[in-house]
Amino acid sequence: MEEKYSLESIQNFKGTYPKQIWILFLVEMWERFCFYGMRALLGLYISHLILSANYKPLSSELDASGNQAVKSELVQKQEKFLAENKEELNIEHPRYYIETSQQIERDKAESISNKRYGLIQAFIYAMAFIGGMFADKLFGFRKSIFWGGTLMAIGTFLMALPGSFAFYFGVSILIVGNGFFKPNISTMIGDLYKPGDPRRDAGYGLFYAGINIGALLSGITIAYIGTSVSWSLGFALAGLCMVLGLSLFIFTQKTLGPIGKTQDEEKFNFKILGIKRGWMMMAMSLLFIPFFFLLIYYPFEIDLSFLLGKLENGKANTVQFSDLFMISLAVVILAYMVVTLINLAKEEVGKMLAALILILFSVLFWSFFEQGGGSLNFFAVGNVNSHGFNMTSVNNSINALWVVAFSPLVGLLWIWLAKRNLEPNTVVKFGLGFVFLGLGFLVFYVSKNFAGADGKTPLMLFCLAYLVITLGELCLSPIGLSMITKLSPKRLVGMMMGSWFLASAYGQYGAGIIGASLAESGSTENLSNLQKLEQYTQGYYTIGIIAVVAGVVLILISPLIKRLMRDGEIAA
Repeated sequence: MEEKYSLESIQNFKGTYPKQIWILFLVEMWERFCFYGMRALLGLYISHLILSANYKPLSSELDASGNQAVKSELVQKQEKFLAENKEELNIEHPRYYIETSQQIERDKAESISNKRYGLIQAFIYAMAFIGGMFADKLFGFRKSIFWGGTLMAIGTFLMALPGSFAFYFGVSILIVGNGFFKPNISTMIGDLYKPGDPRRDAGYGLFYAGINIGALLSGITIAYIGTSVSWSLGFALAGLCMVLGLSLFIFTQKTLGPIGKTQDEEKFNFKILGIKRGWMMMAMSLLFIPFFFLLIYYPFEIDLSFLLGKLENGKANTVQFSDLFMISLAVVILAYMVVTLINLAKEEVGKMLAALILILFSVLFWSFFEQGGGSLNFFAVGNVNSHGFNMTSVNNSINALWVVAFSPLVGLLWIWLAKRNLEPNTVVKFGLGFVFLGLGFLVFYVSKNFAGADGKTPLMLFCLAYLVITLGELCLSPIGLSMITKLSPKRLVGMMMGSWFLASAYGQYGAGIIGASLAESGSTENLSNLQKLEQYTQGYYTIGIIAVVAGVVLILISPLIKRLMRDGEIAA
């Protein structure tokens, strides 16, 4: 069997795709079904936990005179919810506490949940850096994927249990699991091709489609079930999808031949106290779970007054430990990258430096793009005319729908331009990605001009904004995965793929901070929905302008980055 699936026979495939890519495509599709289903519910469920723990409902009484003709705020909300969503808003409904809490309490909960959402997502992607290094140095890609997938399934099922403790503990397990799973299955795609194979980009394009099919299906199913039927059922369905993906990988991995196997079995099997080193390190990776649980479930602050001085009002100058951790981690990672660059061969330095520039720009891109799982989730529910649709489901599926629909067309456009020597290079595509991203957020901003007195904007404009943003994503994300594997030395490809996801981690962290600031009104009174719309769209205007400017800057410096790449084939 090993002979049949040798590396040479796999890489010498005929046609556009190796058959093994379809296995990885399906495994990734089910894993992304799990991940994006969890992502769709994450921010809203955190808000639900906060509001249900300290419930301050809308007025449930009539007017001061006892006038029976005047309906209470609570009754009006329930009747309006029934008319818009065709669902009865009772205490059993998943969104009951979100929809019936006072607006000022919702604002506070949204701010906290946006920050916590960004932090969780950041930890998920930061673990990909660590998971990539472990796979490179010890585990190999297959063992990492098995270990990560198992933890992800366990974590998601725990999240389905009621209560904050089980939820955050499950999230902490999922963070560690995703770190071992995500970067390594992406890296295995590159190993299906020989160096310089022009079909590699098409392979990553197909793989990217698998990601978005999973995201689309989860948005239609898990997002709907979680927010309209049961939070627990939604998370449980996500866990079931992870089990399906992991089972598929286990039973089909033999067709991958030597790809993804442990590179140094002797090193893995070396026994320490009678236990194989590899299994011991896997067990030790579980120590990350209580660490992440502490940062998320018990957020605490550190007084830095001794270093920064006290605030003007005399209060202590404090910073959350999670923020201090993320900043410190960034310094350590950058230092590690600098040392890595110094130790590279001369011909490798330029390519690695170009990769790092693109990675740093991607941090800003994902800080804006990932509003989709944070602030835009709340914006969709509160400030968009639903026309009977579940807006959580719409918000978490429309981007994937546009990707599946337009990804082949964008690919054909690049081919058409290439035949005429007009295709923009990779760096220019990155810049175009920023420009489209910014224009999409400016559409969100403009949509306020078409809102009614209830502060609801047209669904059509909401979908249009996502289409423009998706075009930006299609310019940047698919080629990003392929570019990292091309520019990275073979021995460092897992670590660099982890670095790509680490950039996403800081993008998620930035998205959480931005989302929290957008949600926090600073008002001591309940805002109207129209005022809330103004608050969100003004923030989206700022995001739009910054993104467009960043895109233009990147396009202007593209000749410099092309020279760093050195290889004409890569820069093309």
